[in-house]
Amino acid sequence: MVAQAITEQGGGRTRLPKLLPVDRAASALSIAGLSKTYDDGTVGLQSLDLEVGAGEFFGLLGPNGAGKTTLINAVCNLIRISAGTIGVFGHDHASMEARRVVGVAEQDPNLDRFLTVRESLVYHGGYFGMSDRDSKRRADEMIDVFDLRAKADVRTPKLSGGMKRRLLLARALLHEPLLVILDEPTAGVDVELRHDLWRYIRQLHEQGTTILLTTHYLEEAQALCEDIALISAGRIVARDTPAGLMRAHDADSLEQVYMQTVSTSLPPALAAEEVG
Repeated sequence: MVAQAITEQGGGRTRLPKLLPVDRAASALSIAGLSKTYDDGTVGLQSLDLEVGAGEFFGLLGPNGAGKTTLINAVCNLIRISAGTIGVFGHDHASMEARRVVGVAEQDPNLDRFLTVRESLVYHGGYFGMSDRDSKRRADEMIDVFDLRAKADVRTPKLSGGMKRRLLLARALLHEPLLVILDEPTAGVDVELRHDLWRYIRQLHEQGTTILLTTHYLEEAQALCEDIALISAGRIVARDTPAGLMRAHDADSLEQVYMQTVSTSLPPALAAEEVG
């Protein structure tokens, strides 16, 4: 099992090229006035402010098109922002220091079809300045942690959907980031693997890693996240603990809160009646 394997993989942190110090006491994410308007006029984010504390398990929920992926891409410096600032553990998001401490498991598998599982992990380590020796060591650790040993020398197109999800998470964690962004990490996987990944993610958080999770499985967010923000049309419209959100909206579940605040399928009043 994934969760069991991680407890068996001890050891120190990987040695990497010397960078400016990371302020571990700073917020994991500090976003102010963040806006993004695409070339075609589509508004992705509108003057968004967000603070995520170091060590927090944070959930970002919202419908498709709400701005979740735009926000993640902005944090990872994959898109040019229109306005605002983004800090990652005290460093500007575009700096090498910030990029070094962020790991991302993308929603859509973007694995190199010509690489094997092991090669995918080793090459990823090189992108973050890890030595060949450290990359190979960490690749073997992650292969065992995520139960990929039998597939280590298999090229990624031949992996099942569940195996690809395991590899995406293993790759995101290879360089031991302080902030892990999980974009729909359990989408399309079977129930057993989903719960297996939940256990591992919880354990990762218990070790001090900051987690930012996006998911359409609201029970997943309710079970895992300490703090949740709901985003709609590029703005944060509600934020609190799961229990706090349910109290504020007189709801019995996070699903009811979601339907009342950010659902695009029904007007808010009708959505409240639908789930009431």
